[in-house]
Amino acid sequence: MNTGARSNLFQNDLVVVNMGLASFGENLRRTGTRVVQVDWRPEARGNPEMLAALDLLRGTDGELLPEITTANTEAVSRLLKARPTITGIGRAIDLIPEMKKNLVLHAGPPVSWERMCGPMRGAVIGGLIYEGLAKNPDEAASLAASGRIAFDPCHHHQSVGPMAGVITASMPVWIVENTTFQNRAYSTLNEGLGKVLRYGAYSDEVIQRLRWMERVLAPVLAEAIALHGPIDLVNLIAQALQMGDEVHNRNRAATSLLIRELAPHLVSTKAGADKVAEVLRFMHTNDHFFLNLSMAACKSALDPTLGIANSTMISTMARNGTDFGIRVSGLGNRWFTASSPKVDGLYLPGFSEADAAPDIGDSVITETAGLGGFAMAAAPAIVQFVGGNVSRALAFTRDMYEITLAENPAYRIPTLDFRGTPTGIELTRVVAEGILPVVNTGIAHREPGIGMVGAGLVRPPMACFEAALQAFSKTFRNVTNPQEKR
Repeated sequence: MNTGARSNLFQNDLVVVNMGLASFGENLRRTGTRVVQVDWRPEARGNPEMLAALDLLRGTDGELLPEITTANTEAVSRLLKARPTITGIGRAIDLIPEMKKNLVLHAGPPVSWERMCGPMRGAVIGGLIYEGLAKNPDEAASLAASGRIAFDPCHHHQSVGPMAGVITASMPVWIVENTTFQNRAYSTLNEGLGKVLRYGAYSDEVIQRLRWMERVLAPVLAEAIALHGPIDLVNLIAQALQMGDEVHNRNRAATSLLIRELAPHLVSTKAGADKVAEVLRFMHTNDHFFLNLSMAACKSALDPTLGIANSTMISTMARNGTDFGIRVSGLGNRWFTASSPKVDGLYLPGFSEADAAPDIGDSVITETAGLGGFAMAAAPAIVQFVGGNVSRALAFTRDMYEITLAENPAYRIPTLDFRGTPTGIELTRVVAEGILPVVNTGIAHREPGIGMVGAGLVRPPMACFEAALQAFSKTFRNVTNPQEKR
């Protein structure tokens, strides 16, 4: 810089570009200096181990190596090609692979009875009473702790469950088939809000409702579906997004569309007017009725992406109220877990954060598939339920484009000029950018039997993704450079 330029620099008004800590810029603003704040963060938060792992997966141009890019293209292509379709309803023991009378499926990664949170323990107790394996809560708790009951994640059995996620042998389940790849996913029927099994309630009222669902609701719906024929869930979800749902916490439009689809066939069943009225009334008063279907749809869409060698796409996110876990496509069935966080949200009158259980449930499968929190821009009304404002909802969705591989052409967001939802969470982008997936979710009381106490927003622990990245880079290095194994 010549002498004249230096002189002019101090004669003119300064405009300072501040990178990093905003407090540095605030000090300058107090002197009257114009400051432009740049939201800059060091890659991978400057963590040398993560930077080394990222370097192993990148070429000299800084992009992911071709074999990883090709695998990711295949993984996200399978996700976008998925065609989840309702084909029926049946009993868990007749449909779910390896289901047994003494097996209880639960949400999230594996967890033992000793480590289960309050709501999940309550749901297990209720499930054992419902199955007739125990007569009362004390007997059920003793049985659960005895070793005579087996526990396994829903995800290990082509299934998903909201909140506690408990599925037992006699429960009716939706049959959702991904017709593109001929794989199935199963989920229970949604009980509604209040004191329900998925929040850990096990009173007589809860058990009686479950038995009504088994004996009345499921058979009537199954007959109506048989009369209707397969129901395309992609079309239904796409319409619901246009109507203000994101199909995780807001399912009012999707539930209404499902009722509309089934109503003509419900009245044509042999169930009788009284039972059909009961079924329609139950669905009408339960805005969350579609939630379990959206979960099964996303599960069926994501399962074909698990096990693609060299892919860094996230195939599963789930939580059990104790641990938050993820599975990476190229690493198969291996879980990477960290402590489940608390949800930042709004609480119902009389409750506070002190009452809340940690984040729980398989419903985060919707975010994994590019819906839920990833589609909040399509559902601005949801911010009244989970906290925040419309601009935040738009910002959340925009942020998710930074960590995903594609946009879903079927699921479009009107407020973003019909841009497709951000789809296919990519592991290295999450760690490198420091942007965690956003999840909107319900909040369960930490004690069993009380139920829902609020709703809000949560982010997975970064530790899950960092551990997965380390494992992936090590596996990838050993496969591509086998001499390093010695």
